[in-house]
Amino acid sequence: MSGMEALNQAPAPPRRWYASLYMQVLLAVAAGVALGVLAPHWATQLKPLGDGFIKLIKMIIAPIIFCTVVSGIAGAGGTGKLGRVGLKALAYFMVVSTLALVLGLVVANTVQPGAGINADASHIESGKVAEFQSQAAKRGVSEFLIQIIPDTALGAFTSGEILPVLLLALLFGVAVTLAGESARAAQRGIESLGAVFARIMQLIMRLAPVGAFGAMAYTVGQYGVGTLAPLAKLVLCFYVTSLVFVLGVLGGIAQLCGFSLWRLLKYLRAELLVVLGTSSSEAVLPALIDKLERAGCARSVAGLVVPAGYSFNLDGTNIYMTMAALFIAQACRVELTLGDQLLLVAVAAISSKGAAGVSGSGFVTLAATLSVVPTVPIAGMALILGVDRFMSECRALTNFVGNAVATLVVAGWEGELDRQQLRAVLAGERRLR
Repeated sequence: MSGMEALNQAPAPPRRWYASLYMQVLLAVAAGVALGVLAPHWATQLKPLGDGFIKLIKMIIAPIIFCTVVSGIAGAGGTGKLGRVGLKALAYFMVVSTLALVLGLVVANTVQPGAGINADASHIESGKVAEFQSQAAKRGVSEFLIQIIPDTALGAFTSGEILPVLLLALLFGVAVTLAGESARAAQRGIESLGAVFARIMQLIMRLAPVGAFGAMAYTVGQYGVGTLAPLAKLVLCFYVTSLVFVLGVLGGIAQLCGFSLWRLLKYLRAELLVVLGTSSSEAVLPALIDKLERAGCARSVAGLVVPAGYSFNLDGTNIYMTMAALFIAQACRVELTLGDQLLLVAVAAISSKGAAGVSGSGFVTLAATLSVVPTVPIAGMALILGVDRFMSECRALTNFVGNAVATLVVAGWEGELDRQQLRAVLAGERRLR
């Protein structure tokens, strides 16, 4: 064997533990918490670090979704497959999202985290809630549907919303498919452009530890861990319920579909830590699509289901809405009948659709839900405003895991999941690129 051959077959040098994005983000989150506790004044000044990182990610989301969806549709070989994937995804979203709503309702009725607070809604300072009410007023069904359609084609990329981009990408992808050979150059150009944007995303993700450090330091420094004490029962109840949903419901679904949820979580651990640090599942949307593709999920499925799931499959937000609504009713001593609670679930099932995967969106969605159920005072939202940020992390994590599972499930149903590759990747047998 020649020296060059021996060199080529030599094992790669071991990777330093601190070179892993997972470890970097983990250390950054821990450092952010420590700074927030020890020097809250300095910690609150770091908010631009977290906001800046999320803005960088949001800057790249629209072109990545567009290129991924168009390439996936054009390479799928027909529009019939697109319709099947979409219908299967929507059916899955509706069933699992409703389970999340009902679980939150059942736990809130059983544990009753708001009982004993005895708040008087007429004396609650609700000034800070006004902003969320004004945003919620724009979230009617008709307004939501109209907002999906961008004013211009370029406007889809500047609105900051996912659904207008998805609509434009669907139309463009179908048009490329129907045009046939005459549009092949456009298809290849979009695929090349998508590869460039994917490389930009990888560069931005190197800043994830900085963003996570700034966001976590601000959260702890601004609100303080002590703000959890008065409403600890609600926060703990929400976290435990979300954990039960992830391990029980999503874990059961994963098992039925032939893969391990625990191994999937381990595979996505770096992204989970970014979500934890930034309170935004949107911060890792492009990375989730990329990792699911490398795990054996077809691009045509991952590129469609993941972006759609970020608007239609928000399991954590759904648990939060029913639980928070009942907490406010219990705290304000409002008795809700079974009919009221079923109306709450029905309204929440609609109002949660289209909620963005960014920090604070769950609070806006809650305001939209309560505005249609007048028996629960919207002013009572001020009771949970102080701890909403601490529940935002859990909402984002649950939403993220729910969409990862949903994409693999739909890909399996469609026969577009390489199960051998999935098992190998989740078992760590194949090194990630």
